Amino acid sequence: MDATVGQEALERLRGLVGEWVVEAEFPGQGAAAGRSVFEWTLDGRFLVQRTEAPDPAPDSMAIISVDPETGAYTQHYFDSRGVVRVYAMTFGGGMWQLLREEEDFSPLSFRQRFTGRMSADGDSIHGVWEQSKDSSAEWEADFGLTYRRSG
Repeated sequence: MDATVGQEALERLRGLVGEWVVEAEFPGQGAAAGRSVFEWTLDGRFLVQRTEAPDPAPDSMAIISVDPETGAYTQHYFDSRGVVRVYAMTFGGGMWQLLREEEDFSPLSFRQRFTGRMSADGDSIHGVWEQSKDSSAEWEADFGLTYRRSG
């Protein structure tokens, strides 16, 4: 086991740590703002994201973990509706992606992915959540999501 792989993956997440204003752009509704905070927990082994979301999105909490051997990320997601999901995650090279293509704690009635691009100064992330009805269907935009660093 190479502990440096996992440590390097944790270090890359530093770009997310802090407070963010989150703007969601729902079709036909325009933009609505919320708040998201990323902070380390359990001796820096996990990154926690707490989000107060604008309507109609639910408030949520996510815990990002790193596989110490491969450096692969997993996001464990929980929200105020009682939804629990697990996303495969990548973060690097200015890109952040979350992907859910398998059933986990909740049924997989559709696939989901978030793709965001971090600005060169690290102070904003512009992205979009997409969904697909099944593995053969095209991805369709669900809603836009922009993070702007506020603290």
